[in-house]
Amino acid sequence: MSAPIPSHLSELPIYKQAMQIFMLSRNISSYLNHDLAYLYDDGREDSNIYVSGDIVQQSVSLAPEIISAELEHCHYKKHRHIASVNLLTNRLYKNCSRLESCNSNGKDYLPILKREIRKFRKLQTTWMLTL
Repeated sequence: MSAPIPSHLSELPIYKQAMQIFMLSRNISSYLNHDLAYLYDDGREDSNIYVSGDIVQQSVSLAPEIISAELEHCHYKKHRHIASVNLLTNRLYKNCSRLESCNSNGKDYLPILKREIRKFRKLQTTWMLTL
């Protein structure tokens, strides 16, 4: 069971944005999975179904990395968490771009998620300077 996070950390704008991205990605992924769960006539499955799971997995990891960076006292370990947040953000954005070409009505919601990721990146820049 995970320990509760300190209340001052849950009020951080970057943490709130990470949670917003998580909720959006989870809802978009479930919508996409419904459309992408079919099999082609030759028995193959749509490879984009895995990418839709990746956006959820990457968005789930954002908030814990932010908390870890905030709570870490060692300078080098703090920067490792910051680099991880940066990598997750870049992969999340790239996977959203990949999903925009899938055969699903859910792809219409991906620009909303990408906009939220761009907002997150702006917050991330400010946040990194404050650590």
